Amino acid sequence: MEPRIINGLEEFQSLVGQEIGVSDYLTITQEQINQFADATLDHQWIHTNPDRAREESPFKTTIAHGYLTLSLLPYLWDQIADVRKVKMLVNYGIEDFKFNQPVKVNDQVRIRIFMDSLTNLRGTIKTRMKVTMEILGNPKPAYSGYIIFLYHFND
Repeated sequence: MEPRIINGLEEFQSLVGQEIGVSDYLTITQEQINQFADATLDHQWIHTNPDRAREESPFKTTIAHGYLTLSLLPYLWDQIADVRKVKMLVNYGIEDFKFNQPVKVNDQVRIRIFMDSLTNLRGTIKTRMKVTMEILGNPKPAYSGYIIFLYHFND
């Protein structure tokens, strides 16, 4: 799927109150989980020990770190939108995030983005977007909440 091209601030503003789009599905692998564990020093067995998880976990398999799934937002957002005329994009915050459902190893996930609000802060654009991570075949989302980005557009 090609990202939606958004040609600058005016077009971005017109999306307030609308769904912007949905990313492609991404499969979460054990290798990704292990690399995330190494990077964050979080080697809890529910993430990194498939044998123990199969025996002791209520999920019967390993699960992705919640923060791993959250860290995929920039990658998946880039699949949804190509915002043009941007000098710089800054991750500003997250609000009201709830991890509703674990993402199991080999689950396929995608995000759905809705533009909640856009505020012009003297030339810096603050966007607040509702994000939901969906798991293929599961009616409950992995998470939902709001991401806040600051966009600095070229003059």
